[in-house]
Amino acid sequence: MDFTAELKRHTTRVERGLDQFVPRPDVRPARLHTAMRYSLEAGGKRLRPLLVLAAAELAGARPGHDAALPAAIAIECVHTYSLIHDDLPCMDNDDLRRGRPTAHKQFDEATALLAGDALLTHAFALLAENYPGPLAATLVRELAGAAGSRRLIGGQMEDLLAEKKAGTTTDELEFIHLNKTAAMIEAALVMGGLVGGATEADLATLRQIGRHLGLAFQIIDDILDATADTATLGKTAGKDAKAGKATYVTVRGLPAARAAAEEHSTQATTLLRSLRADTRFLEHLLASMAARTK
Repeated sequence: MDFTAELKRHTTRVERGLDQFVPRPDVRPARLHTAMRYSLEAGGKRLRPLLVLAAAELAGARPGHDAALPAAIAIECVHTYSLIHDDLPCMDNDDLRRGRPTAHKQFDEATALLAGDALLTHAFALLAENYPGPLAATLVRELAGAAGSRRLIGGQMEDLLAEKKAGTTTDELEFIHLNKTAAMIEAALVMGGLVGGATEADLATLRQIGRHLGLAFQIIDDILDATADTATLGKTAGKDAKAGKATYVTVRGLPAARAAAEEHSTQATTLLRSLRADTRFLEHLLASMAARTK
């Protein structure tokens, strides 16, 4: 298995899906659709849609078949909406995202807000329009649960409350990261598994993999925010510490954060290898993520 070629294959499918399933910039109102595409087309790792596609093939979907593509684009729409809103002045007030001006800097705050709202609602329309009733309902429930007040948005709220708060505990920090980050990574793997026809047992394993992968991903992000420069990150380096945010580095220190990232990466890989399928692509993806801090 050529990991680089497989990664390119999946990434190319995602980029094609974004063009196919998101309204074009000349569709009225053009400014709104231009702002939606501006944020989506900024690039990034495309981790969540990649996980949807890879999990679908892992569960039995025919390689290259586009059954999982609408679900992959739906989760990228929700993820990008959350980034647009995160960057707003009332939230993290950031000027840079994926190496480009944030949406509210490129356009204006109102346009950025509406672009995020539109991406969120568009995601659920994609699921309803592209899957048969029972599967659509299950996918909508999965994504809505991951993106709702008890998971993604709840994690964002707790993250804001923890800013400049003295004595944030490890439990509080884990709640933030499990929900603000890991919830959507869990959902990506489970949604791919659902489209691919995974068994209930395999879906449960995919969910646990997503939990560990999500925590590893966020801890690594915290480490990079403290150790990498802005050009490397594509967003403002050191901003979390300056804002007084609770991160694994600020709460537990850099050595403990690196150990936790390695532990969760190992747990995710172990669970992945327990599946009776060709897991090589996902194993390589996990390894490439873990290597970012080394």
